[in-house]
Amino acid sequence: MKTKKVAWGITGAGEKIEKTYETMIDIQEKYQDQIDIRVFVSNAGKQVLKFYGLYKKIKENFEHVSFEKNSNAPFLSGDVQLHKYEFLLIAPCTSNTVAKLASRIGDTMITNAVIMGQKSRVPIHIMPVDFKEGVTVTKIPNGDDLVLELTKEDIGCVRKIANMKHTHVFEDTDEIYNVFEKYFKK
Repeated sequence: MKTKKVAWGITGAGEKIEKTYETMIDIQEKYQDQIDIRVFVSNAGKQVLKFYGLYKKIKENFEHVSFEKNSNAPFLSGDVQLHKYEFLLIAPCTSNTVAKLASRIGDTMITNAVIMGQKSRVPIHIMPVDFKEGVTVTKIPNGDDLVLELTKEDIGCVRKIANMKHTHVFEDTDEIYNVFEKYFKK
């Protein structure tokens, strides 16, 4: 069977980054003969991967890892537009990236690729870290708790992108398995 490419975009979200990494390693192993996961890391994503001790692990465990230079380099948006990927997965996705997408601002490699992918009818799957209004507790890299209040404005942006064509928004890393099952056989 021909190996198909999937683009995985990582933004600067620390919330769920460790679990997302573990999930993607597991998926890569399960579908090893069917998929080639290409990793695209935003500038903020690179910083967060280093904070959480995942920078080297990502580079060691995924054959193709690219780091943002600007909104068009690497040229992820062009390859997405040309349907070189089965789909584009953004996980985890910061509230900043979600807000930019809700406002149609494509000034980063990730936001540019999502917007161009939507225009080209490429399936886009996004896991925002801010999903429900209210108070949440997250872990920072040293293991301490950080209490955050997710506002109606944050969640309004999530709702807006969830209503965009060719876009699937989901809350938890377990849903990533469902995304891959939709496109590939075990």
